[in-house]
Formats: sequence, C-alpha cells, structure tokens
Amino acid sequence: MKVDIIGDIHGCYDEFFELTKKLDYEWQEGVPLHKEGRVLAFVGDLTDRGPKSIKVIQTIYQLVMIAKKGFYCPGNHCNKLYRFFLGRKVQTTHGLETTVAEWEALPKKEQEKVKNQFIELYEASPLYHVLDEKKLVIAHAGLRQDYIGRYDKKVQTFVLYGDITGESHPDGSPIRRDWAQNYTESAWVVYGHTPVKQARMINHTINIDTGAVFGGELTALRYPELETVSVPSSLPYVEEKFRSFS
Repeated sequence: MKVDIIGDIHGCYDEFFELTKKLDYEWQEGVPLHKEGRVLAFVGDLTDRGPKSIKVIQTIYQLVMIAKKGFYCPGNHCNKLYRFFLGRKVQTTHGLETTVAEWEALPKKEQEKVKNQFIELYEASPLYHVLDEKKLVIAHAGLRQDYIGRYDKKVQTFVLYGDITGESHPDGSPIRRDWAQNYTESAWVVYGHTPVKQARMINHTINIDTGAVFGGELTALRYPELETVSVPSSLPYVEEKFRSFS
C-alpha cells in the first residue's frame, strides 16, 4: 500500500493544493489523483481557522465518498462541526466561527448541500484507520497500543483530544501527556492535532501537524517510504501555538 498522509489542513486549501502537486498528484474533475495509484489520507481537522474550510470539505468529500480514492478520520474540530450541523448546542469559538461564517455566506441551497456532504463524510468514516495489514494506524491525536482495536468512549476521547491531563496551557488549550514516549508497538501511528515545528518521529509514531494554520507548514508523510514532504504556510506565524517536547 502506498499512501500519502496529510496533516491538519484547517481550511488551508491553497497549501493543500500546492502540497498535492508537490506529491505528484494531478487534479482531475476537482480531486487530486496519482498516476501511480498512490492515495491520500487525512488525520482530521479539515476545517476551522483557515480561509477556505468549505472548499476543503467539498474536495475531501468528492475524493473519499465519490471517487473512493482516499481515507479520512475525524479530528476534534470535525466532531464539533458535525455536532453544529446536527443542530446541537456548541460554542462557535476556537476557529469554528470562521467555518460557520463561510457556510452562512453561501446560498441556502448550497448550505444544505455542504452540510449534508460533511455529515455523510463524517458518519461514513471510522474513528481511526488501521491499514496495510495492521502495519499503519492513522488517528487524529494518536492512539496508544492498548487502544488499537477499541472504539469506546475513552478511546474516542483519546483519538480526538489526545492524552489530556485536565489542565490547560495559558492560551486555554489542554495540556496533553506525551503518550508517544511510551509507545512500543511495531505498527506506525501517524497523527496530528498538536502543532510541532517539524514532523516528530519517535517509537514508530509520527506527528505530522506542522501548524499550517499558524504559519508553519502543511506536511504529508509518504508511506511506506516514511519521507515527509512539506509546503510553507501563507498565514502569519504564531510562535506560541507550537508545542515542544523534551
């Protein structure tokens, strides 16, 4: 299996387009396809904060649901947007407000179409993917080895939010334990969620969220080559959004 796994896009459609071109994908009928049969995968958080969340939704829907040429698993921002589209009470903060504003600016008919597409994509996608004969796991915030194969509430919280402590950083974001330090399985776990300045590889885990929406880069991991490919962000750099690990 040859797959290119892309980190948190967060509405950075232009960077996404540029990255797929750098990975030698050709855009056909609105979706990126590879002439050698490689496929794209996404670690979640397609939307929020960036300028073109709706366009990202539409493209990933076409690629995964219509063309059947990609893998997607949801992130915490995806989960919140899903609940918003279902009409549940959520706070339109922490970036959701940008996606909602984009969506509300659409004609009513287009609003309904985008909403239904995202709901369909979300509901059809697993909490995490186990691929290549269990040699590859793709999960938004990562996955401990004892959680692989489980889908209960505890695992869902871990996959969406990471190994949270209950405490918060000064900016309000949750403090997370560095679960990857203790990972011992041979399967590669590829994830995002916590922005790092460059892709972080440790114990068969790779964090590929290099903070595109915070002025860093949008990064893809080429599997099974285990090579990273990145493009720079067009957005302002926000130093405090990047976490460092000892």
